[in-house]
Amino acid sequence: MCILFIALEQHPDYPVIICANRDEFHQRPTQNMHWWPKQNILAGKDLKAGGSWLGLNSHSYFAALTNFRRPESFDESKRSRGDLVVQALTQSSIETEQYLSAESHQYNDFNLIFGALNNLQTFDSVKQKFVKLTPGFHSICNGALDDIWPKMALGLKNIEDLITDNNVTVDALFSLMKNQQTAEEHNLPSTGISGSLEALLSSIFIVSPNYGTRSSAIILQAKNGEVSVYETHYNTKGEAVNDNQSHFTLAQTKFN
Repeated sequence: MCILFIALEQHPDYPVIICANRDEFHQRPTQNMHWWPKQNILAGKDLKAGGSWLGLNSHSYFAALTNFRRPESFDESKRSRGDLVVQALTQSSIETEQYLSAESHQYNDFNLIFGALNNLQTFDSVKQKFVKLTPGFHSICNGALDDIWPKMALGLKNIEDLITDNNVTVDALFSLMKNQQTAEEHNLPSTGISGSLEALLSSIFIVSPNYGTRSSAIILQAKNGEVSVYETHYNTKGEAVNDNQSHFTLAQTKFN
């Protein structure tokens, strides 16, 4: 993933709302979200390295990963970070915490969001820090949790407005994730890449011939534990080429 917006206990009908975009090179082979029978998880699949960027399991666990944008520290020999999503969905949160504390150095820098949908936390591998996500609005991108990058601030404002105006629909949330507004030059973060590339990556939805937003996912959990997952995939022009959805009930995760 490259950006997520998460609203926890802010909507009367949906205690958990997650909106996520995956940005990636278009040539990297990918499989849409589907149930992995061996692991019993619902996730997309990176067909090059075998891992995932976002998924859930049937026991109410969620996991998603964003890469830290730190080109000076990237090491090709390190393990694929997509493995961490699969691991987080096939073991307990305690086991995930122990593994991250001991083994995160084997991976290039990342944020991992994981845990039961009503008890999410993040791990920042740069700071070696776990943070529990409290009720409210959160955004995770390619830096530290809740950094105030322009596109993060824009997305947070837009999702807050949707909830305030009682306009939370799947279409409205997908529209939020397709926002191509770029940041003004003086507001761009400095992450070690060129100014032109920084500008390209400053929008929530990225369109370019080689690299861009490959998919958007919307996850809604109702108070009774019913989960709805919607996913749309895009081509190099940013046009939707296919979509899919899944609905299931997580009896273990109900909200009062």
